[in-house]
Amino acid sequence: MENSAYIALSRQRSLRNEMNIVANNIANANTPAFKREGMVFKEYITKPQHDRQQFSFVQDVGLARDLTDGPMTTTNNPFDFALSGDGYFVVDTPMGERYTRNGRFQLDATGNLVNKDGYTIQGDGGPINIPNDGGEILVASDGTISNDNGEIGKLRVVSFENQYEMKKSAGGLYATSQDVIASEGYNITQGMLEESNVQPILEITRMMRVHREYASMQKFTQAEDDRVKKAIERLGQFS
Repeated sequence: MENSAYIALSRQRSLRNEMNIVANNIANANTPAFKREGMVFKEYITKPQHDRQQFSFVQDVGLARDLTDGPMTTTNNPFDFALSGDGYFVVDTPMGERYTRNGRFQLDATGNLVNKDGYTIQGDGGPINIPNDGGEILVASDGTISNDNGEIGKLRVVSFENQYEMKKSAGGLYATSQDVIASEGYNITQGMLEESNVQPILEITRMMRVHREYASMQKFTQAEDDRVKKAIERLGQFS
C-alpha cells in the first residue's frame, strides 16, 4: 500500500474514534452531571531511514473531559442535591469507593441515603441514615443534613489533585487511585440537579464535520487505489 494511503487511513481511524465519542456525548445529553468528552490528537512523525522519507501520521492519544459545571435544574425532590464548584460525592460500592457528581439520591428500606443502584452515599462520619419521624429534611450549602430534631449528618465531598486522571466506572461513577482531598470550593443546593454540560447543537455540528472529513478521506483512498490500478495496467502493457 502507498504511504499516502497509510496516512489517510490513520486519519480515518482517528475520525472513527472521534465519532464514537461525539455519539456518546449526544446519548448522554440528558444524563445528570455527565461531562462532555473530546479526543486529543497529535502528529506522529516517522524518522527518515535510507531510502524512506519522513511521513506525518495522525494519532489519537486520549480523551479530554470538560469539567465545567452543567446547568442546574429544579426538581423539588428533597433528596436531589446539585453540586456546583469543585468536588464529588463519595459512594460505597462492592469495588471500593467511587465518586460522582450526580446527586439524584433516595432512601433504602433502612433509611440510608443511596444512589440509583442502591450504593450507600458517604457522610463525614460514615453512611447517612435519615429517620422517617423527624419532619422535613433540610440540606445546607455545605452538605449538612438536618430535620426538626437537629443535625443528622453531613455529606462527604472530596476532590483530587488531577481530576482529568479519574476513570469512568460502572453506573456513571468515577474511580481513581489518587489520594483524596477534602473539597472546600463547593456548594450544594437541595431540590436541584446538575445537568449534563453537553450542548447537543454543538455536538451535532461536530458530528457533521467528522462525517464530512471521513467521507473526504474515503474518496482520497479510493482515488489512490484507482491510480495504482491504472499504473499497474499501463505497466502491464509494456511487459
